[in-house]
Amino acid sequence: MPQMGVSVAEGTVAEWRKQPGDWVEADETICVISTDKIDADVPAPATGRLTEIEIDEGETVPVGTVLARIDSAGKPGEPHAAEDLGPPDAGSEAAAAAKVSMEPEASEEPAASGDRRQPSGDGDRSKRYSPVVMRMAAEHGVDLDAIEGTGRGGRVTKKDVLAFLEQQPAGEAPMHIESPYKPEPQRPTPTAERPIDGLSRMRRTIGEHMKRSLETAATCTTWIEADMSRIEAARAKLGLTALPLVARCTVAALREHPQLNAWLDGDNYTRHDAVHLGIAVSLGEEGLIVPVIQDAHELSPEGLGRRIKDLARRARGGELTPDEVRGGTFTITNPGQYGSIMATPVINQPQVAILDLEAIVKRPVVVDDAIAIRPMTIFGLSWDHRALDGAIAAQFLASLKRHVESYDGG
Repeated sequence: MPQMGVSVAEGTVAEWRKQPGDWVEADETICVISTDKIDADVPAPATGRLTEIEIDEGETVPVGTVLARIDSAGKPGEPHAAEDLGPPDAGSEAAAAAKVSMEPEASEEPAASGDRRQPSGDGDRSKRYSPVVMRMAAEHGVDLDAIEGTGRGGRVTKKDVLAFLEQQPAGEAPMHIESPYKPEPQRPTPTAERPIDGLSRMRRTIGEHMKRSLETAATCTTWIEADMSRIEAARAKLGLTALPLVARCTVAALREHPQLNAWLDGDNYTRHDAVHLGIAVSLGEEGLIVPVIQDAHELSPEGLGRRIKDLARRARGGELTPDEVRGGTFTITNPGQYGSIMATPVINQPQVAILDLEAIVKRPVVVDDAIAIRPMTIFGLSWDHRALDGAIAAQFLASLKRHVESYDGG
């Protein structure tokens, strides 16, 4: 499971593109995984024959879980009756290299080792169940042989267990209130008298990520005011919003202060030569996502404008790929488009700073000892005191202000 911009703890198998017995080439899409924010193709880690699918479509499993197994010692064209295929030797190098898994980011639980076997009632065969199904059965005292499976090859799935439990008479195998497998209740229509309880999975994940950032970083915020007259004139001429022009000025300021174009992961501080610029995109009530413009330093304002517009459109349409939401070295958030004038953004880990662009508002200001009306904005920079000092943050903002106020279209 790749990093998606926010911490990803689990994923759902949305679709299997290959079936047991199929020959697969390395990097060929074998299945589709759905996460909080995007659907991602999972490539085969090796060339070989798919021998086993461990997790059925629709099942949600934590990162680190083995999804399927590929026999990389097989050869194309060999007979391969699907029913005769068994798991490869777990101790072989071929088997170890051919596990299709949810790559762990930082899981608190050990990676699942695949399905477990539970003896069947007739004594001469065994069935395979996913770790989730086995845990549910143990928790509720369910004999899995008593459940008719609807999964591939008659396998018992999580949905089958839930359906079985719901059909039991009162007092038999009750579904505990605290059970993590209890189906999500129907969410009522929100009204003033009846608010919606709970959060969406995306909102919970964002909250956990932001809380972890605040607990990890020594976050400070510095603000600076800037005259946007030149930016406003240039954007009107180019037919752009202010964001891509500010992004271009931000890249220039990062070139002058590379300490901010960096990651701090534990004790590992890494400066980056290339500027991979994250742009926070609101998804409405669903939350937000931060697609990344790779090599933003190589793009003109017009190029940045096209990339921002395209990424925002596809983010809201759920069309982003994993590579488009990871690897950012610095982030810009733009709540000012909604009229806000000052904020304290939360750093997008493991980055060391994030820039906040606020509303551009015409205000009276002193220019050359005279009162003038100018389009003004406030830039807010949240930065990690573990990696930076206040002087560096202020110098960066001063550079950004200089580039904005002297903008000449470059």
